[in-house]
Amino acid sequence: MVEAGGAVGGAGLDTLVLGRLVRHLRTARGMTLDDLGRAIGRAPSQVSMLENGHREPKLSLLAQVADALGVPLRDLLSPEPPTRRAALEVELERAQRGPLFASLGMPTVKVGRSLPSDALEALVALQDQVQRLLTENAATPEEARRANTELRARMRAQDNYFPELEEHARTLLDAVGHHGGPLSQRATAEIAAHLGFTLHYVADLPHSTRTVTDLAHGRIYLPQAGAAHNDSRSPLLQAVASHVLGHSEPVDYADFLRQRVEANYLAAALMIPEASAVAFLGEAKAERRLSVEDLRDTYAVPYETAAHRFTNLATRHLQIPVHFMKVHEGGTLHKAYENDGVVFPSDPLGAIEGQPVCRQWTARVVFTLDDRFSPYYQYTDTSSGTFWCTSRVQGSSQGAFSVSVGTPFAHVRWFRGRETTERSASRCPDASCCREAPRALASRWEDQAFPSARPHASLLAALPVGVFPGVDQTEVYEFLERHAPRS
Repeated sequence: MVEAGGAVGGAGLDTLVLGRLVRHLRTARGMTLDDLGRAIGRAPSQVSMLENGHREPKLSLLAQVADALGVPLRDLLSPEPPTRRAALEVELERAQRGPLFASLGMPTVKVGRSLPSDALEALVALQDQVQRLLTENAATPEEARRANTELRARMRAQDNYFPELEEHARTLLDAVGHHGGPLSQRATAEIAAHLGFTLHYVADLPHSTRTVTDLAHGRIYLPQAGAAHNDSRSPLLQAVASHVLGHSEPVDYADFLRQRVEANYLAAALMIPEASAVAFLGEAKAERRLSVEDLRDTYAVPYETAAHRFTNLATRHLQIPVHFMKVHEGGTLHKAYENDGVVFPSDPLGAIEGQPVCRQWTARVVFTLDDRFSPYYQYTDTSSGTFWCTSRVQGSSQGAFSVSVGTPFAHVRWFRGRETTERSASRCPDASCCREAPRALASRWEDQAFPSARPHASLLAALPVGVFPGVDQTEVYEFLERHAPRS
C-alpha cells in the first residue's frame, strides 16, 4: 500500500527482502552502486542503505529503481528473496535486529559477500535452535492457563458440541456395524482393525504414557490388564481418535490441549453414539428423569465419561444449559465447563484450574458425607443465580475427585433428584463466605498455628518440555525399538 506521505508502508513490505532483490538485480546486470546511484540521482551510500534494508523508500524512488534495472515495479515488491543465500541473509539479519539477539548481548555478524555460505547456514540453524529451546522453555504455567482459558471459551461458544467429531464417530461405528448400546471391547478392537491396527498388550509400557502407537508397523500398545487400566476402551479409542483426526506433533501447548480435547471427545462419541444417546436422553427428558447415572449405566462407561458426554449433547439436543466440574478432595478445581451462567473461581488471567472452590458448592459438600459414592443432589444460591447439581466421588491415583453436573433452577424440572431438600448459599468470592476462618476459631488459633503446606511438585516449575509435554521421548523410542517386528 502507499501511505499518505508517499512511502511504501504496511505489513506487506519487507525492507530486507526488497534490499536483497535490488542487489540481486543490480549485480546480475553488472551494475555497481555508483552506476545505480547515478541512474536514480542518489548517492551510492543511499543505494547501499536501500540494499541493506535500512530505509523504507518512497514509491517514486522504487519506480526509479525499477526503471533503472529494467524490471516492472511489482518485481521489487515480491515477498520472496531471489535466492537461497539471500533468504538466509534476510533471516540472519532479521534475527540480529530482533529482541532475542539483543537480549543476549552478543556482537552482530556482518552479513555480506565475505561471509561463507556454510557459516551463514550454521548461524541461521543455530539461531533457530535457540529460538526453539526458548519457546519450549516458555511452556510455563501461565502459558498453560492462557491456553486452557482460550480453549474453554471456544467450547462454551459452541455448547461443547463438535459436529465434525460426531461425524467421524458415526463413520467409524457404521464401519463395524455398531449403532447403539454399550461399545464392547471386541467392537473397539474391530474399529482399530478397520483402521489397520493390531493391538498388543504389554507389561513394559513407558510410565509416562497411556498408549503408544507404532505408525510404521500399524500397532497400538496398551497396558496389560491389571496394570494402569482394567478397561482399555477409552485409552485405545483416544489413540485411534488421534490417528483418525490426523494429529501430528503439537506446535505449542495450545495445540497439545486442542488435540487432547478432540481425542477425548471422539472417544466418548464412540462409546456413547450420538443418535441413540439423544433418543435415550430425549425420552428421559420427556419423562422428567434425566440422570447422568442412567446414561453411565446404559452405555457401561465411567461416570466422568457419561458426565462429559451429557454436556456435549444437553444444550444442542435438549436445549438445556449445563455446567461440569471436577474438583479434587483438597478443594481445588481440576477442570470445568459451563454455558449456563455459573461463575467459576478464576485468576486474573481468567484461568480456573487450581482455584479453590467454595465450600458451600455441591462439589465440595459431597466430600463431607459419610456416603460419598451415592449420587448427591443440592441447590446452591449464588450471586449469579440458583443452580442445582448432582455430584459423586470417584477415586484416582491422585486422590479422590468429585464429578458434578448442574443446571440453572429454571431447567431442573427435567432431572431426577430435583426433589432434594438439600440447599446451601454461597457468597464467594466474598472472603467471608468460606475463605476466612470463623471468628471464634480465628481468635483462638490465628497466632498459635504454623502449618507446613504440601505444594504440588509443579508449583514453581515450568511445564514439562518436549514435543508431547510430560512424555519421555527416549523411553518411548526405546520401547518401540524393543517391540518392533523384526524383518
